[in-house]
Amino acid sequence: MPEIVSAPGVLLVAVALGYLLGSVSFGIVMARAFGLGDLRAIGSGNIGATNVLRTGNRLAAFLTLLLDAGKGGAAVLIARALAAEDAAQLAGAAAFVGHVFPVWLGFKGGKGVATFLGTLLALAWPAGLAACATWAAVAALSRISSLSSLAAAALTPLWLWLFGYGPAVALGLFLAALIFERHRPNIRRLLAGEEPRIGRKG
Repeated sequence: MPEIVSAPGVLLVAVALGYLLGSVSFGIVMARAFGLGDLRAIGSGNIGATNVLRTGNRLAAFLTLLLDAGKGGAAVLIARALAAEDAAQLAGAAAFVGHVFPVWLGFKGGKGVATFLGTLLALAWPAGLAACATWAAVAALSRISSLSSLAAAALTPLWLWLFGYGPAVALGLFLAALIFERHRPNIRRLLAGEEPRIGRKG
């Protein structure tokens, strides 16, 4: 964590606003806007871009990816502009938690990969680009979204350290741990050789 310089009240506001921003489920919004039905009843039932892609609507999936990433980045940038780096990190973490555990959906949200990457790009863009490149490289080789996400998450603390963002390593570890927790069913399917490939309709 960076040095705590913001007042406790400011940090609480950053967490609250970050959480509320992160809890907006753009996958569900896009599915309804494009007439795709209830995303929770499609494919894996996940509310993220990968499951939107399983409907066959690439535009809806792209917009979901962009907006889910954007809300994490926006939380960081707004908190940084109005307060300091301590508030920015807490707001980014809260946005991620809001996506994974949104109050509006009974705390049953997505797996958080797009929000994770958007948060990371805003916090430490070189490490964020490295994480995105990790995801893309593994996806190109394996065509498995979950494996790509796990690889990107696992390497993120290393990227943060290598690029000189030591105060953000703890946050990177926290976010990576949550991503692994949310991917437990995927990990079981990966070990069994049953994980679906990117683009397969659900």
